[in-house]
Amino acid sequence: MRPRFPRASSARRAASVSRAVAGVGLVCALMWAGVWAGPALAHKGATPAQSPALPPAPAADAIAPKPAPKLLVAIAVDQFSADLYAQYRADFTGGLARLAQGAVFPSAYQSHAATETCPGHSTLLTGDHPARTGIIANNWYDFGAGRADKRIYCAEDEANPASSATDPVVSAVHLKVPTLGEWMKRQWPASRNVAVSAKDRAVMMMGGHLIDEAYWWRARGFTSLQNRTLAPAALDENANVLALVAKGAPALAVPDWCRARDRAVAAGDTSVGAGRFRLAADQFDDYRVSPRIDAATLDLAARLVRDMKLGGGAAPDMLSISLSATDYIGHAYGTQGLEMCIQMHELDQKLGAFFARLDAAGIDYAVVLSADHGGIDIAERMAEQGAPGAMRVDKALSAKALSAAIAARLGIAHAGPIIVAEGSFGDYWVAHDLAPEVRGQVIAALVAAFKAHPQVAGVFTKAQIAAHALPSGNPQDWSMLDRARASFDAERSGDVYMMLGRAVSPIAEAHAGYTATHGSPYDYDRRVPLLFWRRAVAGFGVAGFEQAQPVETVDIAPTLAALIGLNVGEGAFDGRCLDIDGGAANSCSPR
Repeated sequence: MRPRFPRASSARRAASVSRAVAGVGLVCALMWAGVWAGPALAHKGATPAQSPALPPAPAADAIAPKPAPKLLVAIAVDQFSADLYAQYRADFTGGLARLAQGAVFPSAYQSHAATETCPGHSTLLTGDHPARTGIIANNWYDFGAGRADKRIYCAEDEANPASSATDPVVSAVHLKVPTLGEWMKRQWPASRNVAVSAKDRAVMMMGGHLIDEAYWWRARGFTSLQNRTLAPAALDENANVLALVAKGAPALAVPDWCRARDRAVAAGDTSVGAGRFRLAADQFDDYRVSPRIDAATLDLAARLVRDMKLGGGAAPDMLSISLSATDYIGHAYGTQGLEMCIQMHELDQKLGAFFARLDAAGIDYAVVLSADHGGIDIAERMAEQGAPGAMRVDKALSAKALSAAIAARLGIAHAGPIIVAEGSFGDYWVAHDLAPEVRGQVIAALVAAFKAHPQVAGVFTKAQIAAHALPSGNPQDWSMLDRARASFDAERSGDVYMMLGRAVSPIAEAHAGYTATHGSPYDYDRRVPLLFWRRAVAGFGVAGFEQAQPVETVDIAPTLAALIGLNVGEGAFDGRCLDIDGGAANSCSPR
């Protein structure tokens, strides 16, 4: 499928972008008309896509009064909620403490309803909501897909016969808009676009269709696109990981300020809250679900900076890093136990060490750090603390149970399930091979079942969401329908969107490794920190300040674009430029 680029329609977008970056008469309609073509690069059994044709770069504006950084470092901390940042902020002494000396926006929003990894990462460097990026969830269903399995992974090229949702040919083909790194390569062809994470979908969503180096974790080490040879940096990192896992490692040290959280809590068939991340020999999954995976990701990123001499050329470079351990640990152990406290300490210290390596290289770099979504603790610990509504979802709300019940009630005989979904919340799809009138009956019955259930807080049909205007204004004030609309894509979204009540976990039964999650439209999942920092060069850095008013993660791309003097057309971003100067000057002023 050829990616299509929706035009910006609101006056807010045009007004905000005019502050963010200097337009030079080239409008994005040229790109939307079809110059962005060709499948994305793929991992397994696929060859690299032909690079999308890009329009000529607009003429550079006058020399900026302040020098632009030579390297942009965009860091996503997966599942790093604004609540976690606030809870541990006073204990940070490393990298997160350094970033707090810059421009701090403690209430940034992943404004949409589907607060999952792929949609959240798709907003960070595109400047667009999922309604425009096309990334509505980690997975969706396409009944027209040319394979038996109609489940589509957000970062796969399902047109490749070797791809499946569980073993994908990794690709950014589903991302409908360019990333900041791609815009940079358009204006400065010598610019490098590098992305590293433990998750392939994070790499694809932050890097996009044109990535010079792309690495993610796969089972026993970092991998890349199959047709590419691993760089020496990746080979060395994998060798280090193999050596460590082969011998194992002792438990991680517990900071004094974490000891109060050392308390075991039962959750389903497991117990959480007192783990210390001892690594038994040859346990690669335990390595992955620990702070060690972040350390490896940052070490690989630093090696790539060194070997590629990122930030050392005439054109600015883009380095995207997504750190996955907070998310893995949040899912396995929840957000309020000893495990997460240790992770916050390790994250802070490893970021500090990474920045120190960039400092030592003498690179003029700027950093932005945010998150793809937040998260919530396990229901059992929340219930102990008296949190209203903290419980696990009723199994009757699963697609399997609803499909069987509604098919029996309506007398529908069907070869497979008539309703499918990824979990007991969010999008639900009704089988497309049913007769139109029967599909309508199933949708009506599904809506009625949701409305009658005490754990359901909201339900919207596809038609209701499609008819609703794209939201604008402060994201904290958006209605639930606004949030659903920001996650909606007419080609991919389900027939019904269901929202559970606040603090209801969509995990019906907790098991070892999966006790808590995210994905809700509530602010514990939507609100994340947003931090900008720049190393002072020639007397210029980012003066420290804190702005508590709500902003959005879609504001990152236009803010960074302005910082480096990147010229894009009006309407290119949903977000607006944030003035991160901290003084009388305006970092959003055209360069």
